[in-house]
Amino acid sequence: MRSRYTAFATGDAAYLRATWHSSTRPARLDLDEDVRWVRLDVLGTQAGGPFDDRGVVEFVAHHRGPDGRGRLHETSRFVREGGRWSYVDGDVGG
Repeated sequence: MRSRYTAFATGDAAYLRATWHSSTRPARLDLDEDVRWVRLDVLGTQAGGPFDDRGVVEFVAHHRGPDGRGRLHETSRFVREGGRWSYVDGDVGG
């Protein structure tokens, strides 16, 4: 989760696509260069430990852009395959 936030903050679309599960990965990913991600708050996790193959992370990511400050509150689902975690999808809200 933190590495994906860092990829958003640094504009690394290639890393985001590489860590996105193949079943839900978009064909194209365009990041908004005018949005600056400034803080990540992890609110909670479920599973996702060393012996799990699934995990859930609830977070709030704060950003600034042309329209001012904003936040993304999401509960994200991840799966581990071949020793690597992949983002599957998430529910936005809050």
